[in-house]
Parts: sequence; structure tokens; C-alpha cells
Amino acid sequence: MQRSEEERFYMTCRAAYLSVFRSSLVNMTSKDQLCSVLQQAGRNPSQKALDKYWPPGTKKLNFDDFCEILKKEKAAEPDQLMKIFKKFDANCDGYISHDELSRILTSSGEKMSPKEVDEIFSLADVNKDGKLDYAEFCRLLESTVEQCQNAALEKLEADAKLKRQNFGNQMDNSPQNPHSNSFNSRSSSRPSSARSRRSSLSTAINMGAGSTKSGRLAEPKSLQDWHHTLMRGCFYLEEDGTIVSLQYRLIIPETTSVYLTIRPLNLSPIPDKPSPWMCVDSALYVVMGNETKEDSNLVCFTELRDKERFLWRGELNAGSYLLLPFTTGCRLMKRTRKTATKTAQLVNRTQSGELELTKEFQAALSDIFEVIDLDGSGLLSLEEYNFFEQRTSGEKCDEDAWAICKENFDTRKNELTRQGFLELNLMEANDREGDPRDLWLTLEAMGYNRSLEMVEACPFVIAVYCEDVKATLQAVHLDSGIKMLNSAVQRSITSKAEARSLKGHENVLVYTYKGESRISSVIANKSNQKLTVHINNEQSKNCVSSRGMSVFAVELCSVLVSVQVCQHVMALNEQQEWTYNCVETIIPSL
Repeated sequence: MQRSEEERFYMTCRAAYLSVFRSSLVNMTSKDQLCSVLQQAGRNPSQKALDKYWPPGTKKLNFDDFCEILKKEKAAEPDQLMKIFKKFDANCDGYISHDELSRILTSSGEKMSPKEVDEIFSLADVNKDGKLDYAEFCRLLESTVEQCQNAALEKLEADAKLKRQNFGNQMDNSPQNPHSNSFNSRSSSRPSSARSRRSSLSTAINMGAGSTKSGRLAEPKSLQDWHHTLMRGCFYLEEDGTIVSLQYRLIIPETTSVYLTIRPLNLSPIPDKPSPWMCVDSALYVVMGNETKEDSNLVCFTELRDKERFLWRGELNAGSYLLLPFTTGCRLMKRTRKTATKTAQLVNRTQSGELELTKEFQAALSDIFEVIDLDGSGLLSLEEYNFFEQRTSGEKCDEDAWAICKENFDTRKNELTRQGFLELNLMEANDREGDPRDLWLTLEAMGYNRSLEMVEACPFVIAVYCEDVKATLQAVHLDSGIKMLNSAVQRSITSKAEARSLKGHENVLVYTYKGESRISSVIANKSNQKLTVHINNEQSKNCVSSRGMSVFAVELCSVLVSVQVCQHVMALNEQQEWTYNCVETIIPSL
């Protein structure tokens, strides 16, 4: 049976995890456990890496966390290890003495204890002469890693239950899906057991081509006379694949008719060549509740679509609301990173030896200025600048530091101009004598690759129109923002979609919501058992899933009611018809 690269990776993750834990529903509760599963997957994480993945205050990580960590932690290359050993081989004879290696390993880098050094020698000092045959040690290490991986995979293949927990017991003659992040294959992947067939649910929905125009909600004829306010923001794709953004506080002084829109922000200066992220979907969820409370009341969301705009019209009572921007991730997701043919240059030296920003870097900084200028005034306030600082460095600029900025860089009305923002970045380049590494960290945090292309971010603009009163809209950063948004998305689906139970499991419900441009599903487990649900989209056509895979599993805990967004699905090519065909199947728990 051939499998896609994503599926092979997923199976490797499962095999490693299930070599340490009885089930992938079990959480890792210590840094040592994380180290063990990483080693089972052929990784050799440093203490620094483990500290990064398990920062202070971490109580547990789950299987999904492990998968994301494994993507970042590269396997140790034997050739690289050999090169390191050769640096310390003074005689170039293939051996390093015990005393020399002990001195190096116990005094530099991540220091090892004398006992750990002795354990290395006990494995590789085959002649017991106090010398390390490092070539043999590298071969032994490579062989051990390979044996561990093979043993874990063999165990997974041999155990039908574990195998179904990975890929739902696919038929061996199922052809390989040619798309890792979309699904057009018409092949079959049905669970073979009678029990699985009785416990499945199939949903098929046909969607038309070019459905980008809303015919149900006309723009108010007098909209130009309504009070309106605009606010910008940006979706950022994190290293672990999650998508984050600012949230917004909307205050309505009295009951009024409201018209809300959200759309991607086009930064391209060329009229016929819009920014590449203009195809990214967006939505705005309006909730009422405390900013620190994760479970807030969903009021409405921008359900309808007009080209790249998503909108809602209705009446809002006087009060304070939170606006939570959202994108499904179908069109903003991690791609396989290809090495750039040429890394862009950020700074040059003039003939007089002074540093200057390159035109390409200035253009990127100008776009960043547009993104962080939240109110579109052409100036950066301290508050706007601090949202940028929090994103790129995790720090804030206080009033004293801001006063220094105003003294040294171009400002107007006590706010930083675009020119002042460029001057500030030039100062940072000068402070580091032209070393661009910190500048690249800033660019990468803002979604840029080494070719100065914004590929992991999507700027957007929110518009709020009120018929009778002027509303106040302010950007905020909520620690509970992601959980609050997830809760709102779940509620929007369960309130709009009909619940259908899986055959033989009346307490396992699937909600499938059909919007104008996407289909979203939620699975609710109302039983008192841990459950794993196998999801198969292979019969779908011209679709892209937020999961990035056509076959995957969703794990549901045994709490009173466990609810989880299963996936969002959109058309791969909106100019063609597309078919959503999903089969959900219960996998018996171990």
C-alpha cells in the first residue's frame, strides 16, 4: 500500500508515541517523556531544544503537540556527527581518547556528567583500550535509531487496532492520493469490519462553481450616510500551524442597525496583480462576555460573502462586544519550505561606508507599516507600535523609550511616520553593524520568507457601519483569544447544522455546516468513553481541507460532552464545481 508523505509522517508519529504510551489519547506529563518519544522517532533532542518545547509552567502536551514538535526537530545525520568527532581527532587515526573526550563533553556546550561519558565508552570502546572508535559509535547509533523505528512500525502494522487508529484500516489496494493538502482522488478506503460499517456516517454535498457573490444580503442603499469605522489586522501562521491575530473591542452606545465586513487587505500597487493572499477566506465572530472568560456567548458571525468580503447585517443592542477574526486555514497553511534560490539582501554600504536599507527591504517595511497602522491614519501610535513589538520581540516600548523615538525619528502629532519607521529599522541595522540576523527574525515573525515574500501571513481590514450611532472599535490582545474563538466557531456550526449520529453510537453526533464558500464539521462525544473517529475525504473532488490531509483521525475525550471542530473544507479551484464527501467511522478504543 502506497501512502502520501503526510500519511507516512503521521504513521511514524503514531508508531513512536505508541511505543511509549498505551494510547495516543494519553498526554505527556514530563520533559523526560517528551524526550523518550522523540528518541523513538529517531530524534536526538538537545536539552536546549527540550526546554524550548517544554517551557516553565508546562503541565502536559498531547499527541498533536508531539507531531508539531517532530516536524521541527530534525533527525541527527551520521555524517554530521562524524565531522564533529573528526575535529577532535588530533592524530587522524579514527580514535579519540577517553580523557580527551571526557574533557570536551564535561566542560563545553551542554555539559555531560562523567558517568554519561563512561556509558558512551562502554558502548563504543570495543577494544577496551581507553579509545573511542567514533566511526563504530556512529554506525551503532544509526543502527539503534533505525531498529527502534522499525520495531515501532512493525508493532503498529501487526496490531490491527493500532493500525486503524492511524489510518482507519485502509484497503491495501488503495492508490496513493496525489495531493497532500487537497483531495481529488476517487479511490475507496472503507473499513473492512462489519462493526466499523455499522458505526459510520457518510455525508455528500455538491457545491457549484464560482459561488463568490451573495444574493441574499444587499448592501444598504444609504450606507455612505451611516457612521463607520475601519480597523486593520493580520492573520499570522505560527510555527506549529496555528493561526493567530489581534481581537477587537466594539462598543455600541445604543441599539442600532449594523453592517459588518471583513476582507483581506490588498497591498499590491499594481491594479491587475492583487496580493497573493487575497484568496484567503476570513470571518468575524461577534461575542459577548468577559475578556478573560473562554466560553462567551456567540451573537453572530459574517456568514455571507461578496467576492473577497465576508459580511453580516442585523441589529445589535447597546453594549460591549468582542470581534474575533477567523480564517479556516484552508488557504493559509504551512507548506513544504523550499530553499530560496537567493536570499534577499537587507542592507548595503554606500561608497562612504555608511549603511543603507536596500530598496527591496524598504518595500517590505513599507508593507509592514501598512499592516501595523491599524487605524489606517498613516501614522503609528505607541499602542500600534507595541502590538508590532509584541509580535516580533515579545516586549513593549514604554513611554520613556517612545519619547526617545520621537526625538530621533520622523514623527507627526507625536506618532511615528512611515519615514520614521524606516529610520528606526536603519538604526537597528547600524546597532548590529550590518548583521541582518535580528532583522530577519522580525521579518519572519511578520510572515516573510527569505525572498521577502509575505507567505505566512494575511493582512485584513474590518469595517463596522452603524445606522444611528457612532461605535468605538479598538484592537486588544487577549490571552484567551484562541480558546474563545474556537468556542465561537463550534457554536456557530452546531447552531446552524443538523446533528446526525453515527450508526450504533447515538451519543456521537456530527454537525455539518454548509456555508456559501465552505463546509465545516463538528463532532460531539456525549458518551463517557474516549473515542477515536476516523475521517475519510477521499471521495471528495476539487477540495482543500484545513487538516491538510484526506485521511486522518479525531480523538475525543471522555468528559461530560467533548466537542471538537473536525475540519473546514473549501474549493481548490472556485471556478469549478466541487464535491464534499466525508465518511466518519468510529475506531474501537484500545
